[in-house]
Amino acid sequence: MTYRELAPPTGLLPVVACLWEHDLPPGYEQRIIPDGCVDLVRLEGELVVVGADTGPVVARSHDTAASPTSGIRLRPGAAGAVLGIPASEVRDLRVPLADVWPDVGPALADALSAADPSGRLDLLARTVLRRRAERDGLVAAAARRLGAPGSRISGVAEDLGVSERHLHRRTVDAVGYGPKMLGRVARLRRLIGLSVGASSSLAERATAAGYASQAHMSDEVRRLTGLTPVRFLEDAALTAA
Repeated sequence: MTYRELAPPTGLLPVVACLWEHDLPPGYEQRIIPDGCVDLVRLEGELVVVGADTGPVVARSHDTAASPTSGIRLRPGAAGAVLGIPASEVRDLRVPLADVWPDVGPALADALSAADPSGRLDLLARTVLRRRAERDGLVAAAARRLGAPGSRISGVAEDLGVSERHLHRRTVDAVGYGPKMLGRVARLRRLIGLSVGASSSLAERATAAGYASQAHMSDEVRRLTGLTPVRFLEDAALTAA
C-alpha cells in the first residue's frame, strides 16, 4: 500500500490542503477517520464527493484488482464555497460529483478516465481553481482556535465577535458540521501529533491534547475511530488538513 500527499498549486493553497494518491492492494480494508475535510475523489473509476465524516468509515478495495485512487482534499471551511452548496448536504455521504456539479461532473469524469495518474491530479486541481472559491475566513479562524487545548466554543465566538449561533451556522455550511464536532476532530488530530514517537503515558498525552481525563480520551477515540486508543495510536499518522 502506498499513500502520497502532494502540495497543491500556489493558487489553491487557501482552499486545498493537498492532492493525494493511494494505491490499494486487492481486498484491502482502510479505516478513514474524521479530519474536518471534504475530498473530491476518483474511486474505482467514479468521481465522488466525500463529505466530512462524523465517525469512522471502513472502506474495502476491489477483491480482484489493485485499486488506485486519487483526490483533492479541501481545507476545513472551504467545502461549502468550492461545492456551491452547504457542506452539510454531503456530511457522512459519498455523492457522485455529477449530482453536485451537473455542468462539470460528467465531462470531468470522462477526462479523468483518459488521463494518467499525474494528469488526473492536474485536472482536479484546475477544476477546483476555476471555481474561484474562497475559504470562509471566520470558520478558518474558528478552526484554528478550536484546535487549542482548553478552547471553548463560547470563548471562540466571543474572540471572533460573533454569536455562538452565527458561528454554528457558518461552520455547518462551510465544513459540514458544527464547532463542537470540529473541536473534537481537532483534539483527536492533536492527540495523534503528540503520540508520534512519544514515550509518555496515555494519561499524559490525554492531558496535553486537551482531554478532561484518560477515560474521556478513550471514549472520544472509540467514537471517532472505532478503536481503542492503544490500537489506534499504534500506526496513526497525521494527514494534511
